[in-house]
Amino acid sequence: MKDWKILEIDPWIKDYKSDIDLRMEEFKKQKSKLLKKGEKLKDFANAHNYYGIHKTRTGWVYREWAPNAKGLYLIGDFNNWDRYSHPLEKINNEDWEINIKGIRTIPHKSRIKVMIDYGDRTQDRIPLYARRVERDENLDFSAVVLNPRKKFEWTDEKFKTKKDNLLIYETHIGMAQEKEGIGTYKEFEKNILPRIKDEGYNTVQFMAIAEHPYYGSFGYQVSNFFSPSSWYGENDELKSLINKAHEMGLNVIMDLVHSHAVKNTNEGINEFDGTDYQFFHKGEEGNHPDWDSKLFDYAKPGVCHFLLSNIKYWLEEYHFDGFRFDGVTSMIYKNHGRGVSFDNYSKYFSMNTDIEAINYLQMANELIREIKKDAITIAEDMSAMPGMCLPIKYGGIGFDYRLSMGMPDFWEKTLSIRDEDWDMGKMWYELSTYRPEEKRIAYVESHDQALVGSKTTIFRLADSAMYWDMEKDKHSIVIDRAIALHKMIRWITISMGADAYLNFMGNEFGHPEWIDFPREGNNYSYHYARRLWSLADNGLLKYEWLLNWDKRMLENIKDNNQLGNDIFRLWLDNDRKVIAYRNNDLVYIFNFHPQNSYDSFQVPIHDKGEFKVVLDTDDIEFGGLGRISKDYVYESKNLEHTDYDGIEIYLPSRTALALKKVK
Repeated sequence: MKDWKILEIDPWIKDYKSDIDLRMEEFKKQKSKLLKKGEKLKDFANAHNYYGIHKTRTGWVYREWAPNAKGLYLIGDFNNWDRYSHPLEKINNEDWEINIKGIRTIPHKSRIKVMIDYGDRTQDRIPLYARRVERDENLDFSAVVLNPRKKFEWTDEKFKTKKDNLLIYETHIGMAQEKEGIGTYKEFEKNILPRIKDEGYNTVQFMAIAEHPYYGSFGYQVSNFFSPSSWYGENDELKSLINKAHEMGLNVIMDLVHSHAVKNTNEGINEFDGTDYQFFHKGEEGNHPDWDSKLFDYAKPGVCHFLLSNIKYWLEEYHFDGFRFDGVTSMIYKNHGRGVSFDNYSKYFSMNTDIEAINYLQMANELIREIKKDAITIAEDMSAMPGMCLPIKYGGIGFDYRLSMGMPDFWEKTLSIRDEDWDMGKMWYELSTYRPEEKRIAYVESHDQALVGSKTTIFRLADSAMYWDMEKDKHSIVIDRAIALHKMIRWITISMGADAYLNFMGNEFGHPEWIDFPREGNNYSYHYARRLWSLADNGLLKYEWLLNWDKRMLENIKDNNQLGNDIFRLWLDNDRKVIAYRNNDLVYIFNFHPQNSYDSFQVPIHDKGEFKVVLDTDDIEFGGLGRISKDYVYESKNLEHTDYDGIEIYLPSRTALALKKVK
């Protein structure tokens, strides 16, 4: 078999060459099973253009994939919900079809369903490829046929996706407004996009876009894979939002949930043809033990047809610039990675590895590149599977980036111990270590840490003092510590060799409390399912300092090309809680000690010249004390009792700074 480049990049994999060989051989077999001679995946992934309801020159055609159903009947407003007037004909072993004369027979916004005869019972279902699904006043979901007089006109043809140096703003449309209710696509376009642009982020990541019947699921219980969620408005309003984001120069990526599906049969795809194995693994294997949801069988051609077409649909119909693939760890291990410590390579390559799922992810990445070569793909994988972000031709899985999921876990554990006990060596390891030639997205916290049951960084730091001591004219040592460390934690995370950076909306300014979607336990309140932007905007509270810091931090990162570089450790002192390192042209010095400031701290730079502070966390604009001069010139010299060049500098406690060579 071929000597895959992954073996050269990561020599530890050489003992598992046979596993890489098997992965790649099965990938080749699966593609040959799906594709005709000369076809590419983009030629195959067109199920959405065949199945579902489509307008023809003389009326409508509706096709459905339901191999084991006994009969299908189209019902809806157009036929007064007559249950048997419009039967579908089975045209082969798997597919059903009906042609309906007259385009006006099914008016725009008509509600429809398909009644399926299972032999012993019937059930009204939502068509698998429905492009619009809505709830009525009785909370009953139906597909909606769209035939507007005027199609949405895109104006983003000049926009080019920017794959490198991603600064990702993770968002949720519904909870992005300050009101106690569900925000809309229109409101997000008007109120939130300008904020994201102004804050300095260049990529918007949308969660919960595909239709989901339960709002509180955060979009992770998808029912209708080809339908943008009606919770937030009309389909064209989502298109307008993405078009506007592109006009502003922002990438737009979608949180794609292909790891599982909602088990509901009234709203979702489960048991659509009467079997539990049409889309999913049969029996208990098809049930996720933690998520109460269904698990796809990626070996099946019909499943690949459905999911790969879904990817193409979102890229072409809605102009998304890429995807964050949710739940990748659950997909690629048969035990879903539950309770496994991935501490050696045998955990990655074993009988527990789901090769069919890995092959599906490889096909997904290949398809995405065929359709949009500059598209962005991100893997949410907590196992750190080797090769996740290496090209398929190398023996990899093909993603551009992996989320560094160990980083928020590290910060959560670190914040649970005394400041005096923080381990600088462990901090360096967790923030700077990465798999060779694989890009990582650094982050302190995402939506996961903001959900009820967890705690955001600011909440772990400040706790109840946030309720009483955030006015600018109030002094609190608890809040002083929280603000200082909130800035330092974010800065060291983004600057220590990250290829990209992610922040969940509102966390940049320390949004208080947790996210709790409306549910029975909170009397269906939206109080904690919104974002209080006014806290940072009203000029009276310390949240403004954190927002100012985040803006300036990102500006500094961009101006000095700080993403995607190798970094060089200059100094690490666990007793004095100091870390110093160089990233490109900047020298960073962090003093995490809770009490000790150092008057003339010697920092080796290994470079002769003059240096000035360009940014520091102690600036008054960011809630600091203004103890660091930006005018003073530090001239490197041979440090006493050493054989290297460096500087002597004043380091206040709980402060970080960056110096740049000026001469």
